[in-house]
Amino acid sequence: VQLVESGGGLVQPGGSLRLSCAASGFTFSSYHMRWYRQAPGKERELVATITSAGGSTNYADSMKGRCTISRENAKNKVYWKMNRLKPEDTAVYYCNARRLVGLREYDYWGQGTQVTVSS
Repeated sequence: VQLVESGGGLVQPGGSLRLSCAASGFTFSSYHMRWYRQAPGKERELVATITSAGGSTNYADSMKGRCTISRENAKNKVYWKMNRLKPEDTAVYYCNARRLVGLREYDYWGQGTQVTVSS
């Protein structure tokens, strides 16, 4: 099982960035996917969720209106598009795959990708 994030980097305030997460080793289309972030000195926080078929999404309040989570099940990928980036968006961004089968939870994490918003 592997989740590999990419697309992070340094971006100026007000800029945009699209992160990708490539999944392998499990049935991607059966898993809800999430993006989390962790800023220095802070706890990891959930920023967005997309259901397995992509029919429903949810966002943290700080992300609504300027960020979009999407997925391509045919490519085993989930994306995180961020617009109007702010310095407080600086964090390591992680993708997460989760599925509950009966009482067993399957929970996979990527290694994270750094996003730095700075002029």
